[in-house]
Amino acid sequence: MRQVLQSLKTGETEVAEVPSPAAGRGQILIRTSRTLISAGTERMLVDFGKAGLIGKARQQPDKVKQVLTKIKTDGLATTLDAVRGKLDQPLPLGYCNVGAVVALGSGVNGFSIGDRVVSNGKHAESVAVPVNLCAKIPDTVPDEHAAFTVVGAIALQGIRLVQPTLGEAVVVTGLGLVGLLTVQLLRAHGCRVLGLDFDRRKLELAEKLGAETVDLSAGTDPVVVAERFSRGRGVDAVIVTASTKSNEPMHQAALMCRKRGRIVLVGVTGLELSRADFYEKELTFQVSCSYGPGRYDPSYEEGGRDYPFAFVRWTEQRNFEAVLDMMADGRLDVSALISHRFDLSDAAKAYEVVSGSEPSLGILLTYPEAGALPAANLTRRTVTLFRGMPERPGVPASQARLGVIGAGNYATGVLIPAFANSSAKLVAVASSAGVTGLHAGKKFGFGRTTTDTSSIFDAPDINAVVIATRHDTHASMVCRALDAGKHVFVEKPLALTEAQIDEIEAARARALERGLSPIIMVGFNRRFAPHAVKMKELLGGIPAPKAMVMTVNAGAIPPGHWTFDPELGGGRIIGEACHFVDLLRFMAGVPIVGATSTVGASDDIATLQLTFEDGSIGTIHYFANGSKAFPKERLEVFAGGKVLQLDNFRKLNGFGFGKFSGMRSWRQDKGQRACAGAFADAVVAGGTSPIPWQELVETSRATIRLAKGAAA
Repeated sequence: MRQVLQSLKTGETEVAEVPSPAAGRGQILIRTSRTLISAGTERMLVDFGKAGLIGKARQQPDKVKQVLTKIKTDGLATTLDAVRGKLDQPLPLGYCNVGAVVALGSGVNGFSIGDRVVSNGKHAESVAVPVNLCAKIPDTVPDEHAAFTVVGAIALQGIRLVQPTLGEAVVVTGLGLVGLLTVQLLRAHGCRVLGLDFDRRKLELAEKLGAETVDLSAGTDPVVVAERFSRGRGVDAVIVTASTKSNEPMHQAALMCRKRGRIVLVGVTGLELSRADFYEKELTFQVSCSYGPGRYDPSYEEGGRDYPFAFVRWTEQRNFEAVLDMMADGRLDVSALISHRFDLSDAAKAYEVVSGSEPSLGILLTYPEAGALPAANLTRRTVTLFRGMPERPGVPASQARLGVIGAGNYATGVLIPAFANSSAKLVAVASSAGVTGLHAGKKFGFGRTTTDTSSIFDAPDINAVVIATRHDTHASMVCRALDAGKHVFVEKPLALTEAQIDEIEAARARALERGLSPIIMVGFNRRFAPHAVKMKELLGGIPAPKAMVMTVNAGAIPPGHWTFDPELGGGRIIGEACHFVDLLRFMAGVPIVGATSTVGASDDIATLQLTFEDGSIGTIHYFANGSKAFPKERLEVFAGGKVLQLDNFRKLNGFGFGKFSGMRSWRQDKGQRACAGAFADAVVAGGTSPIPWQELVETSRATIRLAKGAAA
């Protein structure tokens, strides 16, 4: 299928051939007929992409601070790689989609194949959208009008926060798409409306929709006009839908309001507020969040868990429905808001209008009718990128031929580049979204990209599967790969429960019974880091037990992040601290015989204690409540009158080791390349995994038990 993508690096827009998505659990697969370009939001994205590095930095000063901090802790080269990786990713554009349902995922109720629906889907010929972000279109509403629903919901949510009553005087600052929709919806609420803008054409349109207006380009003082408009009492509310860096709209809003007036920001403005403006009148100010309650809540948007109707009357989805109802009975007319129509194939021209000086408002992209579009275009889930990939010189015919599942930030920023640097051949990459897989496929030279995960396991030209998906999928995918006769590299963790480890061991036993010798490896890369390997070498000559202290300045993640969900992520001990359990196991060189944990307010503030067969002990301080300016990882090992101290995989200091005093590197190296290379070489050589299987099981079980202790 075709989809509109934008380069964050250059700002260029392209219509790319992308694998079609499938309707996952709780999702609806939609064949698109129309999409609306949101000129305000999407223009900001295009302008950001076209800006140079300095321009991008000026637009995101907070990100610049993060980059400077990362340079101090991780080094310049590592930080530059991370920044380039972020900017290199293509951005799918759009969030106002209309189309017909062509497939339903499991667990979907209330929709049928053939239904016309609106959603926040992208500019693409087909989109898979969670059910709570879709709404049925009434028969009397044409697709072109329905395309304005999501933008209409943004306007409606701002109005709901203002809580207008019949007869109130309300100012709308900024008469773009959202502003003009706000005008109509306020008029439908029985409000008197005053619209402010610099564009005479938009002002005339607002007047036709029933508003009085102020032409800011003429130098008219909007505060004076608002005073007259409100009959000398001050307006009841101001809704700011403008997009500007200036603080003036907020200052003017405060001056216009009556005592205890309400101000809601829907757009983007400067927010250096004057306390006196708000204090003397006891004004209320609120920022509106997009389409309404449920926005950015993963359990609502992705998990499909609706809010109780009696307690949350208006959600994102119900706001969509309300806007469509207004269109159906004629109280909301968007026909005058359509300024341009472009075929999907001419999307680049549409975005030239968006970022240019030509007057525009609602820009629609049109898609081929159902009969004009081959069904294969919507169902083709695999796209061939390179045919007949050349063999690499010196690589044996039995090389690792990889199918990678998952193309998220870590996969494309670290894991896939590591495998691309190994002896392996990159055959296929799968991602549910399609766009990230396409990017990875083109960037790293995969033969094909797909949204069909099954094809990776079934492909005869793939002998090893790399799993880089969400934690809850790891165990089942490892089992599936083993049953398909493939070698497996799975990003940590191996599993979330000991029962899942039992299932993996059973799948491995089945493979061995069939005469196979599968290489199974978890991405415990830190034991392959040059500094860690040097530590292991230095400790090898010390027969005494070791005392190890691992300090991890993990950094906080939002409380609602999927990592904390026991079923999806397993928590941060299982999801990340497993790395450090493995690293201490590697340094000790003997089995773990005891594991206990002490937890703070949550499982990302914990101390984990390990004891080993030879009397060695290890403590892992895993803390998410520290400063980002402090290095993330430090390992100290005390043994036989000697000490080793490793800081952030850049600097190793030795005390009491004679000629060895230290080891430095300009670039942080956590061993990802060496880890990937070891797996690829093991697939060719056969035999044992670079990390012995029983050691992987031991470390994984110990980590799960530590997490259970922390949760108890």
